[in-house]
Amino acid sequence: NSVQKAKLFDDEKYFVDMKLRETPGKSMFLSTFRNLSNASPNSTVPPSKLQEFLSTYFEKPGSEFEPWTPPDWHDEPKFLEGIVDRELRNWAGKIHNLWKSLGRKMVSGVKDHPELYSQIYSPHPVVVPGGRFRELYYWDSYWVINGLLLSEMTDTSHGMIQNFLYLVNRYGFIPNGGRIYYERRSQPPFLTLMVESYYQATKDKEFLRAALPALEQEYRFWMQNRSVAVEVNGAEHVLNRYHVQVGLPRPESYTDDLELAEGLTDGNDRKEQLWMDLKVGAESGWDFTSRWYTDADGHNNGTLRETSTSQILPADLNALLCLKEKTLASFHRILGEQPFKGSLVRLQPGDALQTLEFYPSNLAPVWAQCYSRPEMAEKAVQYLKGSGALQFPNGVPTSLRESGQQWDYPNAWPPLQHMLIRGLSKLPSEDAKQLAFDLAQRWIKTNWLAYMKYEAMFEKYDVNGDGKPGAGGEYQVQLGFGWTNGVALQLLDQYGLRLVSGSRRVTPGLLLPLVLSATLRLL
Repeated sequence: NSVQKAKLFDDEKYFVDMKLRETPGKSMFLSTFRNLSNASPNSTVPPSKLQEFLSTYFEKPGSEFEPWTPPDWHDEPKFLEGIVDRELRNWAGKIHNLWKSLGRKMVSGVKDHPELYSQIYSPHPVVVPGGRFRELYYWDSYWVINGLLLSEMTDTSHGMIQNFLYLVNRYGFIPNGGRIYYERRSQPPFLTLMVESYYQATKDKEFLRAALPALEQEYRFWMQNRSVAVEVNGAEHVLNRYHVQVGLPRPESYTDDLELAEGLTDGNDRKEQLWMDLKVGAESGWDFTSRWYTDADGHNNGTLRETSTSQILPADLNALLCLKEKTLASFHRILGEQPFKGSLVRLQPGDALQTLEFYPSNLAPVWAQCYSRPEMAEKAVQYLKGSGALQFPNGVPTSLRESGQQWDYPNAWPPLQHMLIRGLSKLPSEDAKQLAFDLAQRWIKTNWLAYMKYEAMFEKYDVNGDGKPGAGGEYQVQLGFGWTNGVALQLLDQYGLRLVSGSRRVTPGLLLPLVLSATLRLL
């Protein structure tokens, strides 16, 4: 509290990631801090004294890891051969190289002396996102693992999945990331799809059999703790939501959350609800966005203070849970098990979708193939073309609303591009397939141009500048970057025969569609 309020560091995550030098019971640090507080006016310790205190009793973040080069990394994975454009093939090789710089192995002290660390122990080395995200993150790892599998790094992928299975067995779910301050919130539940990716690459049935109990345990967590019953046309259905019941500021953004709640006049309940909804926003992976703002008319007007994530039933989460159920059912068939009993009353996400504004997540049911009538998918394509979201040459923005938050216009994020492209590419119409390729070309172009300028891969990009990193939100844009690398490699693999690095004309009719309607009544 005192350290974060003093704003000693540019990023509040820095302090909560620091390591204690000695076990609290043996150390003098608590009594020393009490003495400092008691000797200071209003118990406010001067910043210089706080810095001295921290230097004495804490180590800088990062001491919990040692550099680790994955031993299964090797030159020239086979997928590179399928990339025709020489510039893109060379670049793909450089992305493949980045896995070595993102590898991390925990020091033995994290297991032996967990009380000194905010790091959650997990047994295997990991590939991290990069930058300030120096530990394991949940949903990022789906695209990381898909990239690692293309790089023929099955052992590293296996270890990362084993970490997640370990966390399910320990917590009953997977925390947002590998820190104790994330222990009460999760992230979009992609573990079952990670296991599917690994199984498709290895056909390892014994691994699948061993993983299945934890996958079903995680599924039960989401159905028991992150679901609500809704009535549609007289019938009751189950839909999922993000929900975190901790009404306190986030430790890694402590003063941001305190200051945001200042001036709320309707008592502590409103503050606690806001802090809870900020954590829910973090659980969604979209932290933060106008998508979680709601006003009385159903529009996404407002500011971060109007974040109401727990009151929204997200199309993408429900599509993911629907796909999770279908995938678990397929695992049961592969293993000759009794049929999987998922939610018998799940409403197909494509049938339920209603929102007044554009977000790429509106198209998640197409990616998950969760809709009851085939024509719904083609209607979704027409909706996308009429949304105004395709008018940008460097990707599809996360919204069309410029809120200053990072999960809004003008930022474009790798996982959302990939889900959109994959969903369109699986549709039967040539129009949808061509649109998928066109979006892949735009995305690869902006990634490649940024790499040429900065020799770096970024977590997000700006749709309005050739090769311009994204911005906005609570922290500076980060380099690395795990999921960006994974998405780029997957698109280069999928479309390697056609993608080009130089300037190219985008297919006529796809680039500048008119905004036909502000209302999505998809189906």
